[in-house]
Amino acid sequence: MVKKKLAIIGSTGSIGRQTVEVAEFLGDQIEIYGLSAHNQSSLLTEQIRTLHPKKAVVTNPLQYQQVASELTGWDGELLSGAEGLIELVTDPEVDLVVSAVVGAAGIKPTLAALKAGKKVALANKESLVAAGEVIMAELGRRGKSQLIPVDSEHSAIFQCLQGITKENLKTLHLTASGGPFRQFSLKQMEKITPKAALAHPTWQMGGKITVDSATLMNKGLEVIEAHWLFGVDYEWIKVVIHPQSIVHSLIELVDGSFLAQLGPADMRLPIQLALTYPQRKPNPFSRLDLCNLSELQFYPPDFQLFPCLALAYEAGKTGGTMPAVLNAANEEAVWSFLAGRISFLEIPRLITKVMNEHMKRVSQRPDLETILEADHWARNLTRQMMVF
Repeated sequence: MVKKKLAIIGSTGSIGRQTVEVAEFLGDQIEIYGLSAHNQSSLLTEQIRTLHPKKAVVTNPLQYQQVASELTGWDGELLSGAEGLIELVTDPEVDLVVSAVVGAAGIKPTLAALKAGKKVALANKESLVAAGEVIMAELGRRGKSQLIPVDSEHSAIFQCLQGITKENLKTLHLTASGGPFRQFSLKQMEKITPKAALAHPTWQMGGKITVDSATLMNKGLEVIEAHWLFGVDYEWIKVVIHPQSIVHSLIELVDGSFLAQLGPADMRLPIQLALTYPQRKPNPFSRLDLCNLSELQFYPPDFQLFPCLALAYEAGKTGGTMPAVLNAANEEAVWSFLAGRISFLEIPRLITKVMNEHMKRVSQRPDLETILEADHWARNLTRQMMVF
């Protein structure tokens, strides 16, 4: 069997590390050809020594020399910067790309991989949030390239939709755990600390996505992503709070039937499906025991307590450059919250201000350059607003 060659961009993050684990398990079918990291140079060095990829990328120039100096005896090629990422994902030897870079930095390499005809397992939701129209248009032009979702919710919808025509579909239901604060009052939320926000009740994830889950912005971004992935209007996409995180998402059909995908809270399962699709492979990962499920609860989200979800719907429906602005403002606000510079509730307040400023300059049907300009504009404005 000829092994498929895999490039993992963002290999030191939560999804990246779990992808490495899945790929090692699938070692008779997949070869880890390339890896990349931005800040976690020590972990990347360790991965290179262990996995012996042909190529690796350090996108942070301040970390590049440190990695280069520590890699004695490795006969691979070490690349640097955003250009190195593009070179890796477009390498003719690469068959699969897992896009697990955090934030808007994932847009260009994801698009480049699709242009090069690669199969892309997408864990970087910002690519579709900010540049969904551009990426889906490119995907439509390429007969060879594929885009398979890695997010557990989108993977669940993707699986449920197999064999379902759009005429038979009524609603997509994206489930959300609700995070650690779903039962808080507004007064309690004023006092939320970064440490509390990082204590997710069911998932182990990176810092930025964990805070996004606590504000429900993560779910809002997933709504925009689902719009592009599955080609449905926002009125067809609903969010439901499901604290147990067992039902990863559902679809509702016109006849009143529901189809759901259930499983343990283990990201290795959707990662493996994305790597092996359309095949399924057995694995030693965690299993769901139905007899041990005491209850499955579902609640509507509270848009007043979690305004980030409403902001995401608003940005998606406005369209054009607004989702890119939403995403950029959110990234800047979340990093500032984690650094202790702003409060938890200041995150949606800042995003609202930036979106209001952008409303008069929204560009519809933007190209990639216009999207990236809007991203840059929103980041600068958000930082300016945080200078007290």
